[in-house]
Amino acid sequence: MEQQRKESYEKYCSSCGAVIHIDAQVCPHCGVRFRDNRGDFVENHRTWLIVLLLCLFIGPLGLHRFYVGKIGTGILMILTAGGLGIWVIVDLVMIVTGNFTDKDGYKIS
Repeated sequence: MEQQRKESYEKYCSSCGAVIHIDAQVCPHCGVRFRDNRGDFVENHRTWLIVLLLCLFIGPLGLHRFYVGKIGTGILMILTAGGLGIWVIVDLVMIVTGNFTDKDGYKIS
């Protein structure tokens, strides 16, 4: 459990391979500067409110999952009507509590 929590705040330097903080712009070990690879403008500005509204109003269609890039589970939600509503409720609780993530594992905020 501790290993999973630790990995969510770390990434690897593309130059030397050292483990660094996820928000670091420069590697403290080798000094190489690298760009943020968390996606383009749209991916970086997905908002909590949009995901919440999509889940709340059309949750069984799974559009909130498509919006955050989780295409496979979005299709499953369409086919199962949101897990007969149970999956929608679980997602709604996760969104409200701030634990819902996009396809890359970043929390939606």
